[in-house]
Amino acid sequence: MNDLSGAFTSGRRVALFIRALKGNGAERSTLYLARALAERGIPVDLLLVEATGELLSEVPDTVEVIVLKRNSTVGALLSLLRRPHDLLALLSLVLVPHSPKPLRAIPGLVTYLRVTRPVALLSALDYANIAAVVAADMADVGTRIVISQRNHFSSEMAGRQAWRIGYARRIFRWFYSRAYRIVAVSQNVADDIATSCNLPREQVVTIYNAVSGAVLDAKAAEPLDHPWFAPGAPPVILGAGKMKPQKDFPTLLRAFAALRQAREARLMILGEGPDREALEVLARELGIAEDVAFPGFVVNPFPYMAHAGLFVLSSTFEGLPGVLIQALACGCPVVSTDCPGGSAEILEKGRYGPLTPVGDAQALARAMKAVLDAPPVRKILKERGDFFSPERAVDGYLDVLLGARLPRAQALKGR
Repeated sequence: MNDLSGAFTSGRRVALFIRALKGNGAERSTLYLARALAERGIPVDLLLVEATGELLSEVPDTVEVIVLKRNSTVGALLSLLRRPHDLLALLSLVLVPHSPKPLRAIPGLVTYLRVTRPVALLSALDYANIAAVVAADMADVGTRIVISQRNHFSSEMAGRQAWRIGYARRIFRWFYSRAYRIVAVSQNVADDIATSCNLPREQVVTIYNAVSGAVLDAKAAEPLDHPWFAPGAPPVILGAGKMKPQKDFPTLLRAFAALRQAREARLMILGEGPDREALEVLARELGIAEDVAFPGFVVNPFPYMAHAGLFVLSSTFEGLPGVLIQALACGCPVVSTDCPGGSAEILEKGRYGPLTPVGDAQALARAMKAVLDAPPVRKILKERGDFFSPERAVDGYLDVLLGARLPRAQALKGR
């Protein structure tokens, strides 16, 4: 891990910019992409705002990690005094409830761009995207800026005051329209961000996340020492993700309680988050606590997926749910809510696993029972998961970032 002084300069160097490597889907897929680009011989810098996160130890030696110098929020805003329109827009972002830490890295990102001059920079998540656009304009070195939209914008905005939603749309249009391309992780997300923020549809392309591949296969084959997965034990239903309202784990718990009335099973939910205590309370209230486990965050969830009887995604919305693809790539049967985002695309509208209405615990329970009673062929599921390989994603990103060649049609779909 280096500061800027150690950066390697190359005409083909690519930078990937994200806040940290704490283990969420966007951070994990960014790490997969960095590794895959490096394996293609592309020099890669992984730019972080904070040198934190469980995934830091998984960064390969072929990827250079650079922690950007971070100013105070006031200092970062003062650096924009010569850009009054951007300054006013950034000040107004207090209306959008996300962490501003990537904005504090704008001066450090400007310095990086001027010194290293990468041919392209890809950012992930809202504030990192905005910081990348502003820093590129300030640096003025010709770096191609590509931003990625990882979640379903209109669903993220749902439930907020109308004026706040309208203002957020204008703010994001102001910044996003200045990027070379916007990469959406699913067609549904691409259509939504273009419509919601009134962006040219041709500016938005779809590249499915790099999720599966040889690294995942190797990790899935690692031993799993947990008594619930012993031979002859009841099937384990697996959930995974940050414990927050978007993931709707309460519906999964209620569905599991309904399922338990019909057959024996256990439920394990991997992850941490603000809702954990409430979920534990709900499990006790439903009378299922003895058969529900909350192991916390697991660096390598893939052996759990490989040994589980079923993986369930209960989210209210997603971008492209990597955990669903990972479960398929491990050969694990899946059930998912038909939520806004990429679930239906991954499962091809139910071909590779049932889709149920969002928030419907009874429908979810019926689908879970049906799959447990008649599980699909795991080889077919794994083949579907392997479709979302790093190689396929890199083909798309090479075209968008470097203009190297046309990607495969399945990986990059613009219109």
